[in-house]
Amino acid sequence: MPSPQQARAQASAITAGRTVPVTAASPASRLREMFDGQRLSPGHRRIAQFLIEHITEAAYLSITDLAERAGVSQPSVTRFAAAVGFSGYPALREKLQSIALGIRGSSPGTPAEERCNELQAAVDHEIQNLENLRRDFADPDQVIRLGRALSQSAPLTVLGLRISGSLAEYFAYGARRIHPDVRLVTRGGSVAYDALLQSREAGGTWVLAFGMPRHAQETLNVVRVAREAGLKVALITDLGLGPLAEEADVVFATGTGSRLVFDSYAAPGLMAAALLQAMTDADPGRTQARLEEYEQIADQHRFFLKD
Repeated sequence: MPSPQQARAQASAITAGRTVPVTAASPASRLREMFDGQRLSPGHRRIAQFLIEHITEAAYLSITDLAERAGVSQPSVTRFAAAVGFSGYPALREKLQSIALGIRGSSPGTPAEERCNELQAAVDHEIQNLENLRRDFADPDQVIRLGRALSQSAPLTVLGLRISGSLAEYFAYGARRIHPDVRLVTRGGSVAYDALLQSREAGGTWVLAFGMPRHAQETLNVVRVAREAGLKVALITDLGLGPLAEEADVVFATGTGSRLVFDSYAAPGLMAAALLQAMTDADPGRTQARLEEYEQIADQHRFFLKD
């Protein structure tokens, strides 16, 4: 039996001259979109996680059965329904059933089946992720506040293990142009622990962590060590729920492209760029001085080709 990644490799194989149906997002993905960005209590997060993991079964449970299965009280289920925008549990259950059955609304004149090839479908998925991020940016206050906090943390630690390392390296590269002490951690275990403890001893207050799927156990371990050391953790990930998010002080949940065998990161990359912008805005004097100094060094040593 093929592994999940092998199955994705087979399903996303690029076929010249052939089109494939644009499939709807999975029920679990639609639920994550519905719950992400909501201010949920720990009990409500337990309900959300149960629904995501057991949608086909949970969509038909009574309020009593759902409360029992999720390990919460019946009033908690009622309050959860209201917290995610429904008039009550019956309205929420109706929505869950439509998601479980893959029923999606359509507008008049919309073709029953739009068609595109595998690469176009991947682009369409990323466009949707960017649209969701654009809606999140309608209120930029959290980004601005975190950018200020990261700017003031000296040193600032940036964490990204396994496949998340590329995003961490991108952020750290940009942050070093505008921040005097940025420490990049891309190895787990005791190496990461040493770096975090040294950062805290040197006066650091924040860690920016990237946690992309597949979510590594060692990332969770390192984040917990950071918290135990007294560092605050900001997390860029694809899920607003789950163990990693629960350990972080600030979470930015952005969708990843999952139509090809390896994920793509248009939205997380833009999220990282937005935080870099917020850091530059937090201390414009320091930003200007450091960028001018860097440009002088770059010209002196001919770092870049002339356009």
